[in-house]
Amino acid sequence: MQEKMTVNQIEYNIIKLLGRGKGGYSYLAEKDGKQYVLKQIHHEPCDYYTFGNKIESEKNDYARLVETGIRIPKMLDIDIQNERILKEYIDGPTIYDLVKDDGVKETYLAQMKDMAKLVYSAGLNIDYFPTNFVVQDELIYYIDYECNNYMDEWNFENWGIKYWSKTQEFLDYAKEH
Repeated sequence: MQEKMTVNQIEYNIIKLLGRGKGGYSYLAEKDGKQYVLKQIHHEPCDYYTFGNKIESEKNDYARLVETGIRIPKMLDIDIQNERILKEYIDGPTIYDLVKDDGVKETYLAQMKDMAKLVYSAGLNIDYFPTNFVVQDELIYYIDYECNNYMDEWNFENWGIKYWSKTQEFLDYAKEH
C-alpha cells in the first residue's frame, strides 16, 4: 500500500485500508491531524454490477443523495483525473460488525426505515448492505454514495433487511468473506 496519495495535488498520509467495494478502495487518510476517507476508484471486474463512468457516477450520486436529506459523509474534494474522492470520515462501527457482534439496536433499524422513506420518495434505492452504514453517536450514516433508480426488488424491505440480522443470507456471506 502507498504511504501517501494526493487529491488535486494535496498530499494525504494513508493510515490503512478501510475496505474494497464494487467501485473502489477506501482508505483512512490523515492530513494536519485530521482524518478523512480517501476513495480510489478501481476498474476491477464485477460480475453482478455494470458501471459507466465511475467517478462521474459518484459525483452525480452524491448530489442526488444530498437532495434526499439522509445522513452521509460530506464530499470534501474530487479529483476527476486521478479518480479519487476525499470524504468526511465517520468514525464508528459498521452495521455489519454490529450484526456479527449482536449489537444492532432497534433504533438503528428505525433510523434505517426512516432513511429508506426519504430515499424512496426521491425515487431511489441505496445499497442497503450493512458494510455501507456506520454508527456514530447512536446515529446511522450511509457512507457510500451509490444510488440507483428505485426498484421494489432492491429496496430495504425486500433485499437489505436480509443482511441486518443473523439471517442465513448474512451467515453465508460472512462465511465466504
